[in-house]
Amino acid sequence: MADNSAQAAPALKEIFNRARLRHIATQAAAVSPGFDVERFMRLATDDLGALGIMQRMRQTAVSLHATLPADFPQAAEILCALAPRIEHNFASIALCEHVALYGQGHFAVSMDALKFLTRFGSAEFAIRPFLARDFDGTLAVMRGWAEDGDEHVRRLASEGSRPRLPWSSNLKNLMADPSPTAPILETLKRDASLYVRKSVANHLNDISKDNPDWALDRVSGWDLSDRNTAWIVKHALRSLIKRGEPRALGLVGATGKPELRVEAFSVEPANVALGDRITISAAIASTGLGSQHLVADYAIHYVKKNGTASRKVFKLRELTLQPAGRTTLAISQTIRDFTTRKHHAGRHRVELIVNGETLAEDAFDLGI
Repeated sequence: MADNSAQAAPALKEIFNRARLRHIATQAAAVSPGFDVERFMRLATDDLGALGIMQRMRQTAVSLHATLPADFPQAAEILCALAPRIEHNFASIALCEHVALYGQGHFAVSMDALKFLTRFGSAEFAIRPFLARDFDGTLAVMRGWAEDGDEHVRRLASEGSRPRLPWSSNLKNLMADPSPTAPILETLKRDASLYVRKSVANHLNDISKDNPDWALDRVSGWDLSDRNTAWIVKHALRSLIKRGEPRALGLVGATGKPELRVEAFSVEPANVALGDRITISAAIASTGLGSQHLVADYAIHYVKKNGTASRKVFKLRELTLQPAGRTTLAISQTIRDFTTRKHHAGRHRVELIVNGETLAEDAFDLGI
């Protein structure tokens, strides 16, 4: 049975609750004497309960505009003084949003402000309107950011120029031709910061969805003996690896078509309710004459509202199997709803996938 004893986590939108908005207002007054705290609160909390997180973030930015000086360079200076005082990274994104909304006519000031503000709350969303308005000029600035000494600024160069940045608009010109961001990726391909490397990998993964050959050609020329570069490539190619793309599998060391015997594969329990946990397990044995490097994944075919299924692939394990070698694979997963996935009753097929090949299937039945 599902365990409903744990208290639900606060909704993400509560990042911008009344207490946080009051904190922003009092800190704004501290750095800008004369800031109208109560006017800001009236504007920022208007119909607050009906707003989602991104709507609250934007309303906060708009409310700051109404209560800060009308002169944008002066307002930007106050925002930069305010940022270190907010003490919550996502809440600080509202300051970047203010720049995106009201700084379009002050390009140089806005670029300097976003470069500073991104240290406190990523400016990845705020840079997008500038790319839409002046792609070449903005990207030229971002190429310089890729060489900055601060990891937050370097990450912004990559994250802000991702073709398919989540929670933001797609950059359709980069989806069609990703080459303008190649200098950024080349600069960051061996970055020492994991924070930056994750962004570079996600950027390349975005590219692989629209231009898989371009992504593969690019990383094929990289020095994979550098462990930072190898980390990026492994994570960048995850979508292609899950699809069984041979070149991608080869780049992460997989040894081609698996020579295996599946001795057991099961999903337990066979009948579950929402909130229950399933365990997927397999026993495999090598039938090959040589050592095999294997990338094992599993796929769940989620039943949709209309009765059809949507296949999603998950990482299971990477391993090396010697001739006549045997091993077991196992993983557990809770069946629960997310904002991006709602479950529906029915039979859910589960596949065992090794080096891109489906080797076994089982299923579980979900009752809602």
